[in-house]
Amino acid sequence: MVKRKAEPLVLLVDRLQTPIGELLIVVDRAGNLRTIDWTDHEARMRQLLDRYYGPAGSKRGGYTLEPARDPGGLTRAMRAYFKGDLGIIDKLPVETPGTPFQKSVWRALRKIGSGKTISYAELARRIGKPKAVRAAGLANGQNPISIVVPCHRVIGSDGTLTGYGGGLPRKKWLLEHEGALAGSPP
Repeated sequence: MVKRKAEPLVLLVDRLQTPIGELLIVVDRAGNLRTIDWTDHEARMRQLLDRYYGPAGSKRGGYTLEPARDPGGLTRAMRAYFKGDLGIIDKLPVETPGTPFQKSVWRALRKIGSGKTISYAELARRIGKPKAVRAAGLANGQNPISIVVPCHRVIGSDGTLTGYGGGLPRKKWLLEHEGALAGSPP
């Protein structure tokens, strides 16, 4: 019996100009957000997709990226977020592989309300692993769906802005946009 290679996962990609750079929005055919990243980090995004789905032609099937306009309405939703409809990201469908631990961290991130921040220690506590602060921080940093799975809402215990894959200026902008930093609009 000959094993056939898995079919590649078809992913649809759109680009959105935002006040803080061009955003890549990657969606599967079912309308689930698979990843979001900034175009200046596109190589990192492709490495992540290779790790999760395999490179094109691999035994796992790999993936293809096909340009699409507003796949699943998610580009429109992200545009609305940047125009001030902060709650719109709370309901967007997401799907991504990850370890059970990573997924628990990512679920906890989605429960941090807009305009709020928590520390890495609090994140670890919320997933029931209060001693796993570093591991929670690592999982936070490996989140492939930034903004929607709001890893930017996690800050240092002393209130400092720490680590964000898109860069600290973007993290600061997002938190100000959401009204989470002192002196920023709600």
